[in-house]
Amino acid sequence: MQSFLNRHRNQILGVLSGFDRVLFRGMLRSLDYLKGFDSFLKAHGVLYKNFSDFVKRLSDGVKQRAHEFAKRHHRPLIYLDSPSASKHEIAARIAREDGVEQGLVCVLTSVEPCRTFTVRKNSDTKRLEVVSARRKCLFVYFYFIDREFGLMHVRVQSWLPMPIQVCINGREYLARRLDRAGIGYEKHENCFTRIDDLPRAQQMLDDLEGRNWAAFLNAFARRFNPWLSGKNRLDVLGYYWTIRESEYATDVMFVSRQALAAIYPQLMRHALANFSCHDVMRFLGRRTNRCFSGEASANIKYRIEGVRLKHWVEENSIKMYDKQGSVLRIETTMNNPRRFKVRRAATRKGERCTAWLPMRKGIADIRRRVEICRAANERYFEALGVVGDSSPTRQLTDPVSRRVTRAGRPYRALRPIDPEEVKAFAVLLDATFLLQGFRNRDLRRRLKPGIERDPSARKKASGQISRYLRLLRAHGLIRKVSKTSYYRVTETGQRLMTTVAAMREVSTTQLAA
Repeated sequence: MQSFLNRHRNQILGVLSGFDRVLFRGMLRSLDYLKGFDSFLKAHGVLYKNFSDFVKRLSDGVKQRAHEFAKRHHRPLIYLDSPSASKHEIAARIAREDGVEQGLVCVLTSVEPCRTFTVRKNSDTKRLEVVSARRKCLFVYFYFIDREFGLMHVRVQSWLPMPIQVCINGREYLARRLDRAGIGYEKHENCFTRIDDLPRAQQMLDDLEGRNWAAFLNAFARRFNPWLSGKNRLDVLGYYWTIRESEYATDVMFVSRQALAAIYPQLMRHALANFSCHDVMRFLGRRTNRCFSGEASANIKYRIEGVRLKHWVEENSIKMYDKQGSVLRIETTMNNPRRFKVRRAATRKGERCTAWLPMRKGIADIRRRVEICRAANERYFEALGVVGDSSPTRQLTDPVSRRVTRAGRPYRALRPIDPEEVKAFAVLLDATFLLQGFRNRDLRRRLKPGIERDPSARKKASGQISRYLRLLRAHGLIRKVSKTSYYRVTETGQRLMTTVAAMREVSTTQLAA
């Protein structure tokens, strides 16, 4: 994203990257699958005919804990008729009206769909058995203002297998750490518009990556699930924690609303007109080959405060929008991490080794999750780096329109508006090559299709591409990746090629205006 920052450096205060909203989900490992649940019933001596009474007693215990907790802290317990009601807004309003600054704000309950198990009669065997089922049950939401994370909630499903959900906000966490450190800042809603010590703030936000999340989350589980501690404790394995959804945002803070407003419409138009589904897939690190059979899409939403552009690739997304008028935010939301890879230990043919495997939802892969999301945001910014350049095009085209000499060897001038030259530029700018780069073979197949079966023609074309690559290197439009056969487009090359492509599409009316 350095090209974007360089382009607008006089208008930018700084950059902040880190988690926004993170939704953790905990499942009791010994109850989360059919066989384990059946074993749990047998271990507790529960006959199938007594199943309903047993699980109802456990459910009543969760509800009783909610009532006792609200009463002990003198806070309201409210039943919501509609599960679609914004519980966060209700809790925030109660906290504001009652002046709650720390501790429990309220307890909200709502009947919602859930996944559970039940006992049914098998029509073939005529015997009772445990089966998976969908039903509705009461969910309990504990909203409180935490010393570290501000307003957050813990949601407990009252019916077995009693999964638990914990939602935290990284920006609220940072605000409280900045307060304790005495660092000045300006924050509006969930966005910082100014921080006096940005490097230190970034370190604080990065601390969330290495936090001992298991210990932190287990403390909430023991606090709100009455069957995990005390004399009535169930003999079950503890919660296995996963990240159900995470939002990782990169905020570029501009000096004023006017500074961002001057370029944001251009950024939006450029993203809408130029970012194809393939581009977005490359931003997210996905390969655009025949193996991909999912769906990629985009939508635009007009809000009171501005315009938001969101791109979807299957379950994951990346979006751009302005926050509080002076902050440009790129945010990657990851719902399904298994679309990505992580390098970790594995067993292959009975031997332990290290391999690239699908990333897990578990908190063990949180660092890799951050790495992928941060890289996606930076690639998006990098692609926006060509927007907003007010310098005349001759400053880009004149240098490459002259012969150059490199290492004592002369090279011809480029012809930036020549159709064949522009065709090659379009291939080099293809998002397919954004991550790893491109090779001689890649350009040969794109520029000279249909010759791969002819060895003589293929060899001749390969030599032509090699000479063309040397020409582009001599003009500084591409660079070779050290110790590889790959090349990448330089910042200068990206600016020139994008400008030339835009020049060919602009109408004569616009040029004469």
